[in-house]
Amino acid sequence: MKRRRSRVIVVTGASAGVGRAAAREFGARGDSVALLARGEAGLAAAAEEIEAAGGKALVVPVDVADHREVDDAARRVEEEFGPIDVWVNAAFAGIFAPFNQVSPDEFRRVTEVTYLGYAFGTKAALDRMLPRNHGTIVQVGSALAYRAIPLQSAYCGAKHAIKGFTESLRCELMHRRSAVRVTMVQLPGLNTPQFDWVLSRLPHRPQPVPPIYQPEVAARAVVFAADHPRRKEFWVGGSTAATLLADKIAPALIDRYLARTGYSSQQTDMPYDPEGPANLWEPADGKDGHDFGAHGRFDARSHAKSVETWLSRHRTALTAASLLAAGAAAASPLLLGRTTAPARGRRR
Repeated sequence: MKRRRSRVIVVTGASAGVGRAAAREFGARGDSVALLARGEAGLAAAAEEIEAAGGKALVVPVDVADHREVDDAARRVEEEFGPIDVWVNAAFAGIFAPFNQVSPDEFRRVTEVTYLGYAFGTKAALDRMLPRNHGTIVQVGSALAYRAIPLQSAYCGAKHAIKGFTESLRCELMHRRSAVRVTMVQLPGLNTPQFDWVLSRLPHRPQPVPPIYQPEVAARAVVFAADHPRRKEFWVGGSTAATLLADKIAPALIDRYLARTGYSSQQTDMPYDPEGPANLWEPADGKDGHDFGAHGRFDARSHAKSVETWLSRHRTALTAASLLAAGAAAASPLLLGRTTAPARGRRR
């Protein structure tokens, strides 16, 4: 079998959560992975994991909200590793609070990291990929890019913006017949450390909306999307598919449902500690050098596999199989009738 060529991968938000898990997944394949984030303790630990798995790692501390830092990071990656093959945008920031309790500066910061960080990362990647006519950009999205929920207005707005921005860019790449690809991976609620460090004004500690999936489920989908970028997007988790489809059918009903359940479903029974770590303005591991890793505190409640992810990855083959089955079912009465009908001229 032909051996797969090692690639150069850039992952933003690589110090924890989905970015950390995806970077590790790429590293296990022998890729050279550049790790971009603010949290240096998490970046250093992620680099150790990648190298232990057989890959190469490059730590590049960067605030993705600063386009100069992002472009400088891309330049450094190509100087040390060579041409970038895949760029994964996964960095984000958030705040859990009703919109009227979010300050303008806080809202701007979430938008700059979560939306503009993707735009700046995409721009840095395209500046290098387009002249070579080669490369893939993976936008780590969310079901919230389609169906917003209460208490996360800035994050939901940013994810909607990423979807629109990516669709516009995809059309531009198609217009110029570019071989550069862009795709999105829409995620469900995940067991990541963001719920340990997100700024919140809720009475109880925040949690992902159940059902909860492990970040490795998302990481495998990100790697698959990087390998198969011709698809518009990939859905991860049955809850993602159900949410997106239900919103198409009955959006007003979903509004009422979320108004009734959206507050309680995003909080645990434990009180929120306002003195705990918050990473909106500075990395949560900046004070004591604590590495948060890829997982949050919901391991016991999280799913390690997703049937919908498998279906999304094999959608083409399943569609072909369904068409063949439908064709066979449609043809079988004709064939049956042809074999059982009396032959012409046969005596009774």
